[in-house]
Amino acid sequence: MLQAGIVGLPNVGKSTLFNALTRSRKAEAANYPFCTIEPNQGIVTVPDDRLEVLSKISGSQKLIPTTIEFVDIAGLVQGAAEGAGLGNKFLANIREVDANVQVVRCFEDEDIIHEMGSVDPLRDIEVINSELILADIATIEKRKQSRVKKAKGNDKEAQAEVELCDKLMPHLDEGKPAITADLNDIERKLMKDFFLLSAKPTIFACNVSEDELGEAKKNPDAHPMVSLVKKYAADTHGAEIVVICARIEEELVDLDEADAKEYLDALGVEGSGVSELIRATYHLLGLRTYITTGVQETRAWTITAGDKAPAAAGVIHDDFERGFIAAEIVAYDVLSELGSMAKAKEAGKLRIEGKEYEMQDGDVVEFRFNV
Repeated sequence: MLQAGIVGLPNVGKSTLFNALTRSRKAEAANYPFCTIEPNQGIVTVPDDRLEVLSKISGSQKLIPTTIEFVDIAGLVQGAAEGAGLGNKFLANIREVDANVQVVRCFEDEDIIHEMGSVDPLRDIEVINSELILADIATIEKRKQSRVKKAKGNDKEAQAEVELCDKLMPHLDEGKPAITADLNDIERKLMKDFFLLSAKPTIFACNVSEDELGEAKKNPDAHPMVSLVKKYAADTHGAEIVVICARIEEELVDLDEADAKEYLDALGVEGSGVSELIRATYHLLGLRTYITTGVQETRAWTITAGDKAPAAAGVIHDDFERGFIAAEIVAYDVLSELGSMAKAKEAGKLRIEGKEYEMQDGDVVEFRFNV
């Protein structure tokens, strides 16, 4: 299962957000640095309203959503690349995850101490990014040194790695993350073997105060701090932001669905920021969902963007992939509008797709196979 790491400076709301995401009190949240030392891990359900609709159409007895895993990683401080604070542990934990959710404090509160003495979201992001980039520079220098001799001996693979190191180094020296380097597909595939920290896809979670949440979600550009983060994320990472209030989200953990909605309505907020963040992170990881539905269950299945039909069938069972014949597919939007599989067939909207079909998010599928 792919993992998303929750990262940021100490005391920006990482552990509080993790507790909200996992609907638990698993991570200690306290008003002092390094409250989290060992990473907390939690499996999180991916919210998907489509399942409820399809379960009603099929009369399903069970509804099974898909999941992803979040990891609450210890807070980083300036100098982490040289081992300051919990630097080595922090960087090692980031290296193990597949994407980063960088939590950025976008609220003032004198009762919650800030590691650097003041609230400045762009400075905070730069501290994190600089440490990741510095660690990557050290990684590339070491990688190049280990390949130079082989490259001089006409080892093609080593030559390619040295060339990639030479291409990445000036980019990183300019303070730019590896993920934004201008690389071709072959170079980008090779870079994965370098396990660079700044090459991981990132989303920025802007943690705002309770009284600012409603307006900040409706119009992020009107919030002084959130607007800065939004522009920075787009300009430097080509990344998105999600506006959340970790404190509110943690309070929602103890409420049932009706009470949670009433609470959010009173705040002028439509929907949970955590749900939005989970869905955004799921897509950030390159994951997509197809759905099977019937009387027994309606179930979401996780695939990777670009997966073809046989590979998607293999997610259910290896035999489905080995014996794949075809996939009967109707798009969710079509099925939900028509109201039944029979009507979808009558309307000619049920398609028979073969081995080369690239699965789309929201495909409702029944596989034909023979083992």
